[in-house]
Amino acid sequence: MARIAGVDLPNNKRGEIGLTYIFGIGRSSARKILAQCGIDPSIKVGDWDDAQTAAIRAAVGERRIEGELRSSVQMDIKRLMDIGCYRGIRHRAGLPVRGQSTKNNARTRKGKKKTVANKKKATK
Repeated sequence: MARIAGVDLPNNKRGEIGLTYIFGIGRSSARKILAQCGIDPSIKVGDWDDAQTAAIRAAVGERRIEGELRSSVQMDIKRLMDIGCYRGIRHRAGLPVRGQSTKNNARTRKGKKKTVANKKKATK
């Protein structure tokens, strides 16, 4: 099992798919990394030799991934909240940030439904 950037890559997956197990590397980034290293994307991770693994490790090391990327994303969100922009307010309130409707859906962001009781009308 190849270990790159603190992540164990599965041996039975193709190289292109295996690299996506690293946070911050998607399919297109994985293709670019493998092309940069001169490795066929269809070769399985378990079939990489030590030289190929070292080349991939060096190429991945140039990118911002895993913990560094997670912390920078959190700092970006905190900055939005601190400056009080619309997106920051939505983050603070736990509501959808990208313009989605909240009347009927948005349960993932809003959480479980909280039923609000109606006041009975006072009779005269």
